[in-house]
Amino acid sequence: MTSAETASTPAADPVSAGVAALNGHRADPVTFVLVHGGWHGAWCWTRLAPILRAEGHQVFTPTLTGLGDRAHLLTPDVDLSTHVRDLTALLEYEDLRDAVLVGHSYGGMVITGAVAQSPDRVAQLIFLDAFLPEEGKALADYAPLPPASADGWRIPPPVTAAQFGVTDETDAAWVDRRLGDHPLKTFTEPLPSSTGVPQSVERSFIRSTDTPWFVEAGERARRHGFRYRELLSAGHDAMLTRPRELATVLLELTESVHIRPGGRPGEQGG
Repeated sequence: MTSAETASTPAADPVSAGVAALNGHRADPVTFVLVHGGWHGAWCWTRLAPILRAEGHQVFTPTLTGLGDRAHLLTPDVDLSTHVRDLTALLEYEDLRDAVLVGHSYGGMVITGAVAQSPDRVAQLIFLDAFLPEEGKALADYAPLPPASADGWRIPPPVTAAQFGVTDETDAAWVDRRLGDHPLKTFTEPLPSSTGVPQSVERSFIRSTDTPWFVEAGERARRHGFRYRELLSAGHDAMLTRPRELATVLLELTESVHIRPGGRPGEQGG
């Protein structure tokens, strides 16, 4: 559940080509939890995760229920709460402290719900071209939903990899083979009205497209004091198209993360 697929990576840019060390960032390790977006799975982090690990950081890449390598668990009952539980369970069972949650696209909904339930385990939220939900709102409040399948409870991928910004033909074919149906309820269930991000949790936003709902989210993030960065040459799936550039931005944004004693990767928290 927590490992990105590495056996078959996009041929045009093997993982090994992007693992060279990045210079000029903190030496002590950060725990990254990378949360994919709709129709994706942990496989989408297969280029980014090795770069962060090569810098000495701990990286978790959970696949949300019903997607990616967990597509066999897709049912009409999978909703946003299910995916929030996926993430909070990872934080609990891996005993993570001071984690940096990176939510891509729909993943912004998931990390927002998770930090409300596990605030003591999270140091920073990073929204990567992501939805930035407010209390009591669902993803459907921010963007029109694509058509559902005939059964009415799941949504097939509405676009191809190319429309996610993956323009290399080999890479695009690799992505298209992995995109899968997404459970409708995750887009229509609102976050609880009590959802809030503690003041102690840092917040950042990275925008990589001109998609209207992410432009609006980025503007709102800036108004609320988030640290804001742009990587507009990358397209929506920046972790696949510009993994080294994205890694550099993530490491810069996490330079200020404070790791408490007992909260370092690989050590037992209290």
